[in-house]
Amino acid sequence: MPDIDDFLREQGRKLREKDEAPKTRAEWDKRRADLRDKMFTAMGDFPAKPCDLEPRQMGVLKRDGYTIEKLIFQSRPNVWVTATAYVPDVKAKVPAVLVVHGHWAFARRDPVVQARCLGLVKLGFFVLAVDAFGSGERFTAPARGTYHGALYGSTLWPTGHTLLGMCVYDNRRAVDYILSRPEVNGKLGITGASGGGNQSMYAGALDERIQAVVPVCSVGNFQVYLKAACCVCEVLPGALTFTEEGDVLGLVAPRALMVLSASMDAIQFSPTEAKKSVERAQAIFKLRDAESKLKHQIFESKHDYNQPMREAMYGWMTLQLKGEGKGEAIPEPKHDIEKPEDLACFPDPNDRPKGFLTPPLFAEMVGKELIAKADKLEPDHAEMWEATAMVMRAELKKMVGPIPKLPKQLLMGVGNTMGRMRNLQWEVRPEDGIFLNGGIGSQIDCKRLLKCVVLHHEGIKYELGNSLGGKLQRAEAEFYLLPLRGTTAADKPARDASGGAVDHNSAEHSVWIGRPLLTQWVVDIHAIFTVNLGDKHPRKIAVAAGVAAVPALIAAACFPNLIDYVILIDPPVTYLTDTPYAAGTPMGILAPGILKVGDIPHLAGLIAPRRLIIAGGTTMNGKKLNEKELQAAFAFTSKVYQANKAAAKLTITEKADWEKIEL
Repeated sequence: MPDIDDFLREQGRKLREKDEAPKTRAEWDKRRADLRDKMFTAMGDFPAKPCDLEPRQMGVLKRDGYTIEKLIFQSRPNVWVTATAYVPDVKAKVPAVLVVHGHWAFARRDPVVQARCLGLVKLGFFVLAVDAFGSGERFTAPARGTYHGALYGSTLWPTGHTLLGMCVYDNRRAVDYILSRPEVNGKLGITGASGGGNQSMYAGALDERIQAVVPVCSVGNFQVYLKAACCVCEVLPGALTFTEEGDVLGLVAPRALMVLSASMDAIQFSPTEAKKSVERAQAIFKLRDAESKLKHQIFESKHDYNQPMREAMYGWMTLQLKGEGKGEAIPEPKHDIEKPEDLACFPDPNDRPKGFLTPPLFAEMVGKELIAKADKLEPDHAEMWEATAMVMRAELKKMVGPIPKLPKQLLMGVGNTMGRMRNLQWEVRPEDGIFLNGGIGSQIDCKRLLKCVVLHHEGIKYELGNSLGGKLQRAEAEFYLLPLRGTTAADKPARDASGGAVDHNSAEHSVWIGRPLLTQWVVDIHAIFTVNLGDKHPRKIAVAAGVAAVPALIAAACFPNLIDYVILIDPPVTYLTDTPYAAGTPMGILAPGILKVGDIPHLAGLIAPRRLIIAGGTTMNGKKLNEKELQAAFAFTSKVYQANKAAAKLTITEKADWEKIEL
C-alpha cells in the first residue's frame, strides 16, 4: 500500500505538469505581478506600515581595519532582531551585504557565518549579519544548537503567519537599517546557505533594493521538497498550486543572481535539482536581456559554505556591487574568528527588551487578537448566529477545498464473529491514491438505529470503553473505526517524525500542495459518512478522541446533513499557547490561518443545535483541564447553544458518566 507521501508527490506533479517558461516579456510581466501577490499572501500578513526600527548599539569591538558592532533593531513592534555589523575602516561610502545564517549551531555568531562576514568586511564591504526569527539570541532560551523549526516555528501557522514570512519581513527591515547607515552607498547584496540560502532567494526575489543575490546550498525545486525533511522556515504554503522555484529565481531578473550548489548535498539542494530551476530562470533572464547576470556554480563539497564557495561569492559581489573585476573568485583575506559569546547582544537573555517576542509569543499575541474578534460574534439569538455560521462554514469549506470524487468502495469480507458481535474489514477510499483500512462492527440481527464512526490518530487512539461502548451497543449501533490518513503503519511515511512532531514531513508536504493534513482528514471523514448515506439508518454520530476531534468538528460543521451529533473525548480546547506545542502534537492539525475562522470553541459552536458532548479536554501544551476550566474554555460554545435554545443538547464534563448522559 502506498504511503501518504506517494500520494502527495503525485499531487505535486499534477499541479505543475503543464508548466512552461514564459515565451514573451509581456507574458512574464503579467505572471511576475501575479506571482509576487500570491507569494506575499502565502507568507502571511505583513504590517501595513513599518514601525520605527529603534536601533540600539549593544557593544563595540575594535579590530585591525574594521569595527564590529553588536546591535538590535525592531522589525515589528516588540519583534527585536539581534545583529552584528562589520564596518570597514574607510572614509568613502561602500556597498553592503546582508548575511543570513541558515541552520548553524550559533546562528549569526557561528564560525561558518562569521567567516564570510569577515572576508567581506576585509574586502571593503559593510556587512550586517542577523539572527533569523526564533534562532540564536531570538530563541526562547538561547543556547548552542537551538532550532526554530518543527512545532516551535509552526505555532505561527494557525494565525495565518509563517516562519518564512516572518524571516522575509525581518530581512526587509534589515535592508531598511542598512540603507540608513551613513557608511553605505546604496548598493546591496544578500547571501546565505541552507535555510539562509532560501531566505536569500526569497528576500532577493521580493525586495528590488537588493542588486546581487547569492543563495548557497539551498536551490532545488519545490517538488523535490516533497521527498525531504526541511525546516518550517523553508515552507511557502500552497506554493505548488501557483509556481515552481525557477520562477521565484526569475523574479531576481534583471538584477544579479549566482546560485552555488554542492555535489554531495541532500537531494532537495542537489545540483541535478538546482539545474531544473536555474534553467527555468535562464529563460526569464533572457527575456530581461540579463543572461550575463545569472550564474550557476557547482563545488565538490558536502552541504556547506566553505572557503571556495565564499571566494566565488566575493568575486561576484565585487563585480556586481563595485563594478570591479570579471566575477571570478577572489582569494579570502586572512581573518580571526570571534568567540560566539563575545558577539552576544545579550550575554544574559533576561536583559532582552521587555515584551521581547519569540515565535510562540508572537503567535499567542496574534492569536488572542483573532480570538477576540471571533468572540465578538457571540450571538444573542439563533438568527444572528446562523448568519455568522454561514460565513464561518463558507471559510472552512474554502480551506477544505473541493471534495474529491469518491472512487469505488470495496468491502473486504467478514473478519470474525465473537459472541453477538460481527466484525468486517473495510477499505475506505476517500479519493484516488488514498486507501484507509477501516473496520466495521455490529451486533448480529440488531436494528442498527445508530451508526457510530470512531475516529483516531496514531498515538491518540480511543477504544470504546465498557460504559460508552455498552450504551452505544444497547442503542443497536453499528461501529466504524476510521484511522486518519497518514497515521497508521500501512500509510505513514518512514522517518515522518521530526522536532517532536509525529507527522512533520507529511504535514509540511501537505502544506506545500495547498492541502493541509487537517483538511485532508476532513475529506476522509466526509467519505465514510457519505458512503453510508444510502441506508435506512437516520442517526449518525462521530466519536473523536484527542486531535481527531478537530477534523471531526470541521466535518460536522461543513456537512451538517451527514453527521447528526458529535462526541469529543479529551479534545484540544484551543490553538492558543505561549509555549511551543507539546512534543507528540501532530503538525497536521495546524492548518495555516485556521484561527482567522475561529478557535476550537467557535468551531464547536457550529454543531449547534445538534447534540454535542465534550468529555475532558487539554491544552496544546499538554495540560488537562478540570470541570471549571472546561466550562470556561467552551463558554462561547455554551452561549451559541443557549441562543439556539438548545442548551440541553450540549454536555461539557471533565469525566463522563455515560450511563447518566443522554445521547
